[in-house]
Amino acid sequence: MKNNKISHKNKNDLILNTIVEKTLDVGKAENIISISLNGKSSIADHMIIASGTSARHVSALANQLSRKLKKEGYTILSIQGQSEANWVLVDAGDVIIHLFRPEVRDFYNLDKMWLTPQDGIEI
Repeated sequence: MKNNKISHKNKNDLILNTIVEKTLDVGKAENIISISLNGKSSIADHMIIASGTSARHVSALANQLSRKLKKEGYTILSIQGQSEANWVLVDAGDVIIHLFRPEVRDFYNLDKMWLTPQDGIEI
């Protein structure tokens, strides 16, 4: 018998993902992509990649995201790279968020590294 219910963990992941995506959208992040890491990695369940227009914008996005997640009761495990803000990684446990300046995002190309044809997004 197949169980179609969303597990408690998956439901919380979905809520966390939605909060992150909405916060980034409100902060005017560009090219927001959410990638399921299910079956790809054990480090997290989802990865969200987004761009800011400048180092100041990337840093502001990380700050907004940190404040919003803490306000919603989530724990930020780590924020790395905020001093230079070329690439900021926000570790929210089950969701890892990468915030880039556009040229840095193009250079590292995490989108292409982690996306598969099953994700339905072409890079």
